[in-house]
Amino acid sequence: MAKSDDAIEGEGRYFNRELSWLKFNERVLEEAQNPDHPLLEQLKFLAISGDNLDEFYMVRVAGLKGQVDENVETVSPDGLNPRETLAAVLVEAERLMSQQQVIWSELRDTLEASGVEVLTPRTIDSAEREWLSDFFLGQIFPVLTPQTIDPAHPFPFISNKGLGIVMSLAHPETGEELLALVMLPLALPRFVRLPGADARYIATEDVIRLFVDELFPGYAIDGDGVFRIIRDSDIEVEEEAEDLVRYFRSAIKRRRRGEVIRLKVDIDMPAKLRRVVRKAFRIDETDVARVDGIIGVGDLMQLYDEARPDLKFPSYTARFPERIREHGGDCFSAIGEKDIVVHHPYESFEVVVAFLRQAAADPEVVAIKQTLYRAGKQSAVIRALIDAAEAGKSVTAVVELKARFDEEQNLAWAAELERAGVQVVYGFIEWKTHAKLSLVVRREGQGLRTYCHFGTGNYHPFTAKIYTDLSMFTADPVLGRDASQIFNYMTSYVEPKRLEAMSISPHGLRQKLTSLIEREIENARAGKPSGIWLKMNSLVDAQMIDRLYEASRAGVPVDLVIRGICCLKPGVEGLSENIRVRSIVGRFLEHSRIYAFANGSELPSDKADLFISSADLMPRNLDRRVEALVPVRNPTVHDQIIDQVLLANLKDTEQSWELMADGHYRRITATGDSFNLHHYFMNNPSLSGRGTVIEDAPDVPRLNLSNGPRKADIA
Repeated sequence: MAKSDDAIEGEGRYFNRELSWLKFNERVLEEAQNPDHPLLEQLKFLAISGDNLDEFYMVRVAGLKGQVDENVETVSPDGLNPRETLAAVLVEAERLMSQQQVIWSELRDTLEASGVEVLTPRTIDSAEREWLSDFFLGQIFPVLTPQTIDPAHPFPFISNKGLGIVMSLAHPETGEELLALVMLPLALPRFVRLPGADARYIATEDVIRLFVDELFPGYAIDGDGVFRIIRDSDIEVEEEAEDLVRYFRSAIKRRRRGEVIRLKVDIDMPAKLRRVVRKAFRIDETDVARVDGIIGVGDLMQLYDEARPDLKFPSYTARFPERIREHGGDCFSAIGEKDIVVHHPYESFEVVVAFLRQAAADPEVVAIKQTLYRAGKQSAVIRALIDAAEAGKSVTAVVELKARFDEEQNLAWAAELERAGVQVVYGFIEWKTHAKLSLVVRREGQGLRTYCHFGTGNYHPFTAKIYTDLSMFTADPVLGRDASQIFNYMTSYVEPKRLEAMSISPHGLRQKLTSLIEREIENARAGKPSGIWLKMNSLVDAQMIDRLYEASRAGVPVDLVIRGICCLKPGVEGLSENIRVRSIVGRFLEHSRIYAFANGSELPSDKADLFISSADLMPRNLDRRVEALVPVRNPTVHDQIIDQVLLANLKDTEQSWELMADGHYRRITATGDSFNLHHYFMNNPSLSGRGTVIEDAPDVPRLNLSNGPRKADIA
């Protein structure tokens, strides 16, 4: 018998947002133990999990601590208040950090057996010590600033993620004692590679310890320990800020001095030194983590750079879209003939750059408009916009200053763009502009034609090599008119009266998705075919979750591919038994947002309503950001995305996890032939070519679609 609404409500309808994120990082950490991955790739996953946890503390834990300090008692949808959430989060985070050290210990031994060794001061020989002495004096000593800690020299300010050594020193002859501090400057690498063909490394802090007599002549170490701090790094935007640029320049400086929320110390650091460091940062003992292993797990990424291709994934070169090659590299000719979808990173991000470069050089192009959320430090996109402005074209860039941890870079890009004559707009004070849009207006014949690029990811050349995203190029006049209105909204703040096909948040995107779900509910209740396929990074919004619960209870089959946070509980009797949730964690980071609704057909279907988007289903994306939901109107592109991208995500058996009703994730294993989503697209012809031809990739297995309705094999 189905459970009552009261029973379902009493059990809790949602998973906690923060705990769900930690579950995601646990899946990342699991890949560091995946025997199917080469050793340095396992190490890379370990380092990524460390960086992830750092950011989690800097933003999410810092926010919870702030709420607790302010005595905020607001209960989140899962039923926990900030104090309860913080307590649960800290327990789970500590467990993950302990697991990181266990994995590092195991990987260190395995790597050593494979020729990549991390030494200790006790394991170096005399020749290596002599070489390190010269290296220390020439490359490390000049940038160090040793400091005695006493009433005349108080503990200095240390920036976020600062790593240092605190030492108790003694003079063997005079008996004089010193309390000293040596910080590791950011200019120094975390590990020093010893010369020779073998990959032999030693941590820089260990090198400093070896030659402490060069820093404090006549003194010897009586006790010491490495420590590292994490500071509150979130920037809150005040709506009354009169000058957003000046505000962010000030806020970035304040962030460097944010409150210390976490202190990590060597497990062997003497208690007296631990008290000194803890008091210097004014934190409780409960905020101190004693680490038995390496402090700063993310720094292990340096070892990944070792030139050992045998210990890494096979190299892969992204393809340039065949459709544009067929047109001699003329992007406008190819797009004008038919819409194009490009699947990153399997297909090169260079096509996006080529589109803008051609626009910059084309004398018929009169205007370019571009959103910039994250563009990277060396951005060809920025260069193309500058070239276009210098060529006399009207160029507008909507630069988002509130892109977390990229604020400083975006300020620099904005200044450079303005110097070149680009009209720079900084978006909204209270909302982030997160939509990924590019618009080019070109003279053709007696009129103007608009070409658009819509993306699910940032205009960032580095992340485009490791994130899976979709780029759609189109000259559809309907989408062009909508994109023009959206840009006008972002520059004038005047809400469009009516968009013909697209939807934006915070005005209408939530309502559009809700109406699409409700239509599937009505179809299911009327006995018509129904179905919902959604792919995103995070599902948090309680209202959207409730609509999906309602769909499940009406009999709508719902398949969700959610890489990270998922607050929806699948498989609960009477609530969500028709909902399945999977998470894919593998070589590439799944980032594309795709939304498909059956529309009275069986998925996959050419009748389905299909959208790509910049938005996840989170309150911030739906209510506090400018996001775009773009319908896929071209039949060829429609079929490519549904019958290939979405279907392949749902069929992966090698890097997928299924979310269970109790909140645990179970690794999916193949019952027959296995299928690896990433391998499939790495070895298949491009989406933007003439379609997939399985004969061109004989080692790639066909998808077994026997367990569900289908329109066509991926073939």
